[in-house]
Amino acid sequence: MTSHSATTLPVSLLDRANTVEGVSEAEVLQGVIARAQRAEELGYSRFWVAEHHGVPGIAGSAPTLLMSAIAAATDRLRVGSGGVMLPNHQPLVVAEQTATLQALFPGRIDLGLGRSVGFTPAVRTALRRDTDAVQQFPQDLAELLGFLRGTGRFTARPQDHAATPVFVLATGQGLRWAAEAGLAVVVGGPSLYQRHGRTEHESLALYRRDFRPSPWFAEPYVIVSANLAVADTREAARDLVLPEAWALAQTRVKGEFRALEPARAVRTKLSGDAGSVTDRDRRRVQENLASGIYGTPGEVRAAVTSLVDFTGADELLVTGGMSDPAGQRRSDELVAGLFA
Repeated sequence: MTSHSATTLPVSLLDRANTVEGVSEAEVLQGVIARAQRAEELGYSRFWVAEHHGVPGIAGSAPTLLMSAIAAATDRLRVGSGGVMLPNHQPLVVAEQTATLQALFPGRIDLGLGRSVGFTPAVRTALRRDTDAVQQFPQDLAELLGFLRGTGRFTARPQDHAATPVFVLATGQGLRWAAEAGLAVVVGGPSLYQRHGRTEHESLALYRRDFRPSPWFAEPYVIVSANLAVADTREAARDLVLPEAWALAQTRVKGEFRALEPARAVRTKLSGDAGSVTDRDRRRVQENLASGIYGTPGEVRAAVTSLVDFTGADELLVTGGMSDPAGQRRSDELVAGLFA
């Protein structure tokens, strides 16, 4: 297991292309590219984009297309997906798109894979998929890796020759499949914070124990993802993560993830007593805030150090959407100053 301290930890960014009230989706996507360019200047290791379909609060639906635009606008930054949702696609198509990107931008492309299908029946119908597609993930993964390695039923072109690192956005069984295939993993969510007195992430310990070397990775590699924001004060950092925490809480009520609102508007709603915001809404917001990391540089460094000690992480992937562009830029700069 690679050993990192908080000061030497490689740090990367995941941008979901969150939509923001009053900003067009085209402007959002251009903003993602501009953020990637700044990330390269600041010394980040990777810049990843995601796949969501029919979600009002997210403009990022086609990660390989957005990856191409980002790679063309940068020079050194690794560009990847966090992730391509494999159950939504034929493995051959994913392999061909990935290999094409690798051929165009050699040594700079990552392939992160997820297991989710479309969030609603209408989206799944449009994708020609159903919920059972998730059960095919291990078979689809094996087929995809065969095409990338050149051992498939036929030779996919352009040939990748296993040049593209493959990562699995993993929980539960996903960690086992990644270990058996010799792939890296990306782990996030409550298991990183709800430790119940444990000093080691047990699922990651099993992943490392069962890992089999592969053409992609000779040894286990763990990226931990965290919603993370840094500002000069804790209150300002909370304002950066509050809009997404509110939007996530509202998905439980309205059934969809909506565009991010300004922090001031969210604070007004949460502090009001008109009855439109319930105590349950407020609890959900607090739970969402507790499942991430925010604060001053010193507070965030301490929290990340604890996270690395618990997981043995090799890399940190900073996630989280913000409705304040200036605040996000400042956060990216402060994070880079701490780690990148």
